[in-house]
Amino acid sequence: MKPAVEDVRRVAIGLPRAEEALVRGRVKFRVGRIVFVALSRDETLLGFAFPRAERAALVASEPHKFQLPGESDLRFNWVVARLDALDLEEMTELVLSAWEMCVPKSVAAAHLATLQLFPEPLILPGASVENTQNEDT
Repeated sequence: MKPAVEDVRRVAIGLPRAEEALVRGRVKFRVGRIVFVALSRDETLLGFAFPRAERAALVASEPHKFQLPGESDLRFNWVVARLDALDLEEMTELVLSAWEMCVPKSVAAAHLATLQLFPEPLILPGASVENTQNEDT
């Protein structure tokens, strides 16, 4: 499934200390004053924090999906992805990794630990395991 802008918003805003801002007509997500994800004005491109030393390899590995930022942003730890070339899982991983670059390690570790608490879907009270499984399996 291809991610939509609302999917990006849901993932980014759900992260501790993250906030949404509208800057010069662009939606950006930041921790304090540090931007970790930004959408282009037409909402087709997703800019995200990424280690500067690794970005050339990322872009070279999948040039149909990733591109270097504009010349004025090359000094930053930043890469741009075509939103329609990502799937939902990959977008989520990129946003989460970008956020991790902007928060204290203890905040990231605590949040990631909560994600590991329930790796399997929760079964609600009154539901049986048999009712939660796909009938085809």
